[in-house]
Amino acid sequence: MSAFATAHFRRWIFLCAVVAMPLVLRAQQTTNISFNNLNLAIPDNDPNGTHNSQVVAGLSGSISNVQVSVTIAGTGGGAFNGDFFAELVNNSGGFAVLLNRAGMSSSNQFGYGDNGFSVTFSDMAAHDIHFYQNYSYGTNAGGALTGVWQPDGENISPLADPSAFDAAMSQQTAMLSSFDGENPNDTWTLFLADLSDGGTGQVTGWSLDITTVPEPVETGIFAVGLAVGICFLRKQKKCGFRR
Repeated sequence: MSAFATAHFRRWIFLCAVVAMPLVLRAQQTTNISFNNLNLAIPDNDPNGTHNSQVVAGLSGSISNVQVSVTIAGTGGGAFNGDFFAELVNNSGGFAVLLNRAGMSSSNQFGYGDNGFSVTFSDMAAHDIHFYQNYSYGTNAGGALTGVWQPDGENISPLADPSAFDAAMSQQTAMLSSFDGENPNDTWTLFLADLSDGGTGQVTGWSLDITTVPEPVETGIFAVGLAVGICFLRKQKKCGFRR
């Protein structure tokens, strides 16, 4: 390749790098958005429950993954984990069932009695939270469950017969993956309800970890630039820019 062709080739490489760099830097980005010091009481034995809505703005790209962290602390005489139902929704129609009467089944009609949650929900976690006592698990000093767990995912009424929960691990139809591909800039709402008498809790804080990827149009810009560069290089070769 002649010095002239080499110079043009280098310029083409530089041009591709300029086009690609923003996409490389933004190929995948995870943003944490935290909502702390809420102290939001969950009404006892009330299916209307309570909710906390937060607006997320300023993110680019579309969602490729969502993780949610939630802290529910016991109040008064303490919480009762089998009482709680929790779901995450946004205005675009995505929703995930995070908790649905943990531990409830035909053999345990009240669910688990641990004192709250301080957990992260991730579809990629090893185990479903519904039957968390079937696995090795930990609690904090206040007796709240800790760790990273799959969402409950069971899109059935939390007031259903306990036997409806027996197949919890095969009924995960409302997972965090429902948000994949959506615009992250939206109103996100955490809804919680306590469905049985005795044991109360409050949400002290929650957070979102939203991973985004560039929109297809942005990736297309790089593809076009690469194609133009390849055509340019081939043209140089056809013109005889070789030793």
